Amino acid sequence: MKKKIGVVLSGCGVRDGSEIQEAVFTLLAIDRNGAEYVCMAPDMEFNEVNHLTSQETGAKRNVLVESARIARGNIRNVKDVSVAELDAVVFPGGFGAAKNLCNFATEGAAATIQPDVARLLKEMAAAKKPICAICIAPALIAATLGSQLKPTLTIGNEPGTAAAINQTGSVHAECPVTEFIVDVRNRIVSTPAYMLATRISEAAEGIEKAIKATIDLI
Repeated sequence: MKKKIGVVLSGCGVRDGSEIQEAVFTLLAIDRNGAEYVCMAPDMEFNEVNHLTSQETGAKRNVLVESARIARGNIRNVKDVSVAELDAVVFPGGFGAAKNLCNFATEGAAATIQPDVARLLKEMAAAKKPICAICIAPALIAATLGSQLKPTLTIGNEPGTAAAINQTGSVHAECPVTEFIVDVRNRIVSTPAYMLATRISEAAEGIEKAIKATIDLI
């Protein structure tokens, strides 16, 4: 029986959703490691950003509908996914992880979490099932689980984000782009990806290693 790995997407595009390359590397790494991915996203609206200008357009889009682009339509509403169905869960980066799945981008350590995502994360942690967070997504994990579990996480070495992660009760650890951090006690894996990557191959290498480490924790 293949291990089932949830992949929580936050839209389609680095400025307002999931970082597409990180998401694709995640799906590829899961498949290469002999597991099966289960894509999911919350059903909610977000403000669209023009990826050419980095400016908001004034339009709204739907996280689940946009995430379906990456998943080739094979995606579920996160609220309908049970922890019992999953062996682990992964959160690719992109601003959507910090703006749609939570509001860490504006609120920092005081961030609130999208309710369906918070439920899934807390239930995965309670079940001691592995959690992997990529790029900025460790901030989501910190904001959700920091006060309770005090996990060790990395976003690389960006001081402001690291300080906000520490303010949640979590512990930030510096990490090179092609490596990852494992919090063995809490079964949480994190890797910097495009928080540090200057080349696509660097992001891919770190994600590949982090996904393998996550599957090894199952």
